[in-house]
Formats: sequence, structure tokens, C-alpha cells
Amino acid sequence: MDIQGLHGRLLADLGPAIASGEIPEGTVLRGEELEARYGVSRTVVREAVRVLEAMRLVASRRRVGTTVQPREAWDVFDPLVIRWRLAGADRAAQLSSLGGLRVAVEPVAAALAAQQATEDHCRELSALAVELTVTARSGDLRTFLRHDIAFHALVLRASGNEMFAHLADAVGAVLTGRTEHKLMPHHPAPYAVALHREVAEAVCVQDAAAAERAMRAIVTGALEELAPTLADQN
Repeated sequence: MDIQGLHGRLLADLGPAIASGEIPEGTVLRGEELEARYGVSRTVVREAVRVLEAMRLVASRRRVGTTVQPREAWDVFDPLVIRWRLAGADRAAQLSSLGGLRVAVEPVAAALAAQQATEDHCRELSALAVELTVTARSGDLRTFLRHDIAFHALVLRASGNEMFAHLADAVGAVLTGRTEHKLMPHHPAPYAVALHREVAEAVCVQDAAAAERAMRAIVTGALEELAPTLADQN
């Protein structure tokens, strides 16, 4: 979700503050105070609150106001919530939980993709594997990231499991966060790029075991690369 305009700027301040705990659970956000503090209209505040409510970061009740919700209530799969948590003190926990999710889901999705992928899926996956190789060698991390997000989203979609496909935005958010917060090497590891090619090849020849094995190596390798960061922040 892109956040733009006045309510977007308000969200860009409130969202990270809630996600980081700077605005703690139980805090009541009063509309008139937000209007005065940020110099915005009641309509802008309502729009921002509506978005935060959709993420379940806050809940509004008549005669109570808008209250910051406990973390257990949040929509932790929302890409903006992920982005905000990665930007704050909660980064280590967010990386750890998302890494665990990827290990649990993506290898299985790759195995299913080897059984379910269409010819179009295979052509696109192979093309993306080539693009990842080229951009990794050139050190173009921004373009590499775009292709990497597309690759993992395509594997999830090609699995034929709509629940897995729905996780593409969450996976994309953590891949983006790794790059934005400089947790990626300037040149992606050659072994990881080669594993992406292995996934594509295995999916296209319908070798489910090989596809699962290569994807498992990718996601566990990503977790291992982040281990020093996680240790420093715990």
C-alpha cells in the first residue's frame, strides 16, 4: 500500500511510532489533538485512523476514542506494518519471525510449483533467474531486489495454493527491508543466485524434491546471513 497526501504523512509518523512502541499499547489518540499537532483537518485524521484500524494497530470506540491495540491484535502480515517494524527497535524480532515463516512455507511452495506451474510460469521464472544473475554480478541491488521479489512471488503463486500466494507481499516487504537497512551484501552471494537458478530449473522439469531442496537452502541461508544482526540486536 502506498501512503500519499496529508493522511499519508500523518500515517508515516504515527505508524512507525506505534510499531516501535514509542506510542505504547493503551494510548488513546484524540482526533482534536492530532489535528492541532499536525496541522491537518478532521477528515485527514479520520482517513489515517481508518488505515491504522484496517491494520488493527488501533481500535475506535464511541466515548472512548482511538486506542492503540496490543501487538497480538496487529495484522502482522500487512506490508506497511512489516516495514515499520523493520525500521524500529523491533527489527530483530521481525526478521526472525519472517525468516521462520519463509522456512516453513517457501520450500513447500516450490515443491508444489514443480507440480502445478504452467508453461508461462516456467518461462517467467527462468527469465527472472537470468535477470537475478546479471544484476547480482553488476551490483545493481535495486534492480536485483525487484527481480527477487518477483521471483519469490511467482513461486508462491505458481504453487496453486491461494494462501501461499497471499504471502507474497509479506515476503516482498522483508526482502525490501533487508536491502533498505543495508543487510544485504553489495554483491549478492553467488551461491544464493545459483540456488535461484536451481529452483527455476527444478520447477520447469517438475522435480518437486529438487525445487524444495534448493528453496530451503535459499531461505535458511538468508536466515544464517542475518544471524550476526539478530544477535547484535537481541
